[in-house]
Amino acid sequence: MTIDNDAANTPALMDSHGIDASIEVSRGWDHIGAIIVDATLQRRQNYNETVKPRVVALVAAWPDAATTSGFRRRLDTGKLSEVISWPSPGRLAQIEDITRVFEREGIETVLELRGTLGDQTKSAALREALALVRHVSPKTLDYIGVLSGISAGADVDQAAGIEDLP
Repeated sequence: MTIDNDAANTPALMDSHGIDASIEVSRGWDHIGAIIVDATLQRRQNYNETVKPRVVALVAAWPDAATTSGFRRRLDTGKLSEVISWPSPGRLAQIEDITRVFEREGIETVLELRGTLGDQTKSAALREALALVRHVSPKTLDYIGVLSGISAGADVDQAAGIEDLP
C-alpha cells in the first residue's frame, strides 16, 4: 500500500502491529562490523533482547572494527563468539561470508556501503554476491540497506516486520 502521506500513517500502522511508535527506533550503524553482525543475527530473533545487546557489545569492544579491514583483523583473532556471546557456528560462518563479500566488492566503510547501494549497477552486483551467502534473503539485503542508512518506506516497514494492510 502506497499513499501520499505514508509517513503520517506510520505511527498508526506501527501501533496496530503492537510496535510503540512514540519511541524513535534506529537500527542504523556507522560501523561495518555492527551492520554485518546485526544483519546476520536478526533472522528469527527478538531484536531488543537478543540482537541489539550483542551489536552494542561488539561496537564497545571492537571500535576499530568500524571498517571492513578492521573487522577482518578482529575476526581473525577468533574471538567474535566471545565478544557477542554467540556460540552458533552457522551464524558465525555467515558473518565471515558477508565480510568476504564486502572485501571482494571493495567496501571498506559504511559510507562506501551506502554509496554502493545507492548506485544501481554496483548495488545489483553487491546484492547478487550477498545473495549467494547462505541465509541472506532479499529481506536481509534490504535490511543491510536500512542498517547503512538507506531507508525507503517499504524497506523499513519490511525490515520491521510490518506488512501492507488491505
